[in-house]
Amino acid sequence: MKKLLYLIILVFIFAACKNEPALKSFGYNSYPGKIPVPALSFSPESYICYKTTSDIAIDGDITDSEWSLAPWSNVFRDIEAELKPAPLHDTRIKMLWNDSYLFIAAELTEPHIWANLRQRDTIIFHDNDFEVFIDPDGDTHGYYEFEMNAYNTVWDLLLTTPYRDFGQVIDSWDIIGLKSAVKIYGTINDPSDTDEKWTIELAFPFDVLKEWGNMPSDGTQWRMNFSRVNWRTKIVNGRYAKETDPQTGRSLPEFNWLWSPQGLINIHYPEMWGFVQFSSEDGSVTPVEFVMNPDEMVKWELRKLYYAQRSYSAEKNSYSADADRLMSHGYVPEGTKPEILITMSGYQAALPSAMTKGFVYINEEGLTWISSPSK
Repeated sequence: MKKLLYLIILVFIFAACKNEPALKSFGYNSYPGKIPVPALSFSPESYICYKTTSDIAIDGDITDSEWSLAPWSNVFRDIEAELKPAPLHDTRIKMLWNDSYLFIAAELTEPHIWANLRQRDTIIFHDNDFEVFIDPDGDTHGYYEFEMNAYNTVWDLLLTTPYRDFGQVIDSWDIIGLKSAVKIYGTINDPSDTDEKWTIELAFPFDVLKEWGNMPSDGTQWRMNFSRVNWRTKIVNGRYAKETDPQTGRSLPEFNWLWSPQGLINIHYPEMWGFVQFSSEDGSVTPVEFVMNPDEMVKWELRKLYYAQRSYSAEKNSYSADADRLMSHGYVPEGTKPEILITMSGYQAALPSAMTKGFVYINEEGLTWISSPSK
């Protein structure tokens, strides 16, 4: 009865506020433009991150016994997945955690290992690199980006929101207590031989990561992704050089290979990142199964509406309070249509939670959250 009453009140409020011109009356007349929509169904990768009692030595050697119980991820695919050919070289990762750190190991096969950048917080993807993205609370806002090259030169930064939502990049932010190392199986910057691979070890302190989320416990799920940037190269005067377009003289576009593909060439769509589920088990007995939170599918329904609202607002210079009107802008509802409330700054859309008696929301900036009714 309480849930029914709450729903009636919510629907009444939404219905009373279905007034699209309201934004202009409040002086809000700037609407963001249309954005690309991922050309993939919603099926992010998942990974079980087991707990270890060890304090892993971070030296780049991932053959240590501590890593033996951590499963390898799938081999990375192109950022656009089946829309592009398979990567030229294999990349895979594994993870562990303890009460202090999130540990990451990576293996990148590479016949010609090279790097140039030595200064921290330079734009590392101008070299071949390995990248980590972490959104601890999974709301697509407030997430971490980390990049490193084969010299173990790192770049760490914090984004308040994705670039599409006018996010601010906090480049001066550092992961205090970060540990990182690289091991080269070959010789770096030597075109005269053929290399095998480079391996990476990382330890991210939870004291930093939990600033934008909660400390994980058994069953906690974070949204994460891993990317590898790889440039086409040639040998010029005994040195590696990026291949260029003969007509423009510019470097040919880099390859982007990911753990969980995006469906478009843009890693900053956190809703497409994979799920990392933390387990208090060590992985030595029965493998733990990944369990998708049903509210993630509710969030995805709202995300589809968000994409359509961006398209609608670019054309109409307003947001729609009617989900049916968004269908001509790519919105294809599955099941219950969201209720939409036009607000002073944009809109809020809501669907009933699949897990609680509350609701799942999204707003004009793509922020998602879940609320439960007060008792």
